Amino acid sequence: MLDQIHWLAAVTVLGVLEQAYFFLQVIYARRLFGISPPKISGPPEFERIFRAQVNSSEYFPIFLALLWQAGLFFHQGLAAALGLLYLYARYCYFKGYKASSSERLTPIYFSAGVLWILTAVSALGILHFFLSHYVGLNVLQLLTA
Repeated sequence: MLDQIHWLAAVTVLGVLEQAYFFLQVIYARRLFGISPPKISGPPEFERIFRAQVNSSEYFPIFLALLWQAGLFFHQGLAAALGLLYLYARYCYFKGYKASSSERLTPIYFSAGVLWILTAVSALGILHFFLSHYVGLNVLQLLTA
């Protein structure tokens, strides 16, 4: 069983570490700009860092659910590769948003595209499972025949 999920687990850990890095960046920015919690407003530089972290945190559960569904129901390697692309895009998003709000756009569009691909792959994998398990229809065998 573990050989079927080890890449998914590795990408999950990388994602958690990325989220921790984003959290730390907010802590450093709070210290740098003298903004104590629970305040969330301040100079634009702080607000961009704060928003980048919050936005990334909001999408993280969606990413994890899709990563694991795609990996379990479709293909672990493809899901893990897409997961790495997503994490890289989120890192670029964070760095871009930290520099300027306009520099976040390309990475956010790219990461959204990866999420849509993970959604499609997950749906296809789950559909295939239901068709083969409950209807007895193996789509892959039909396509290769």
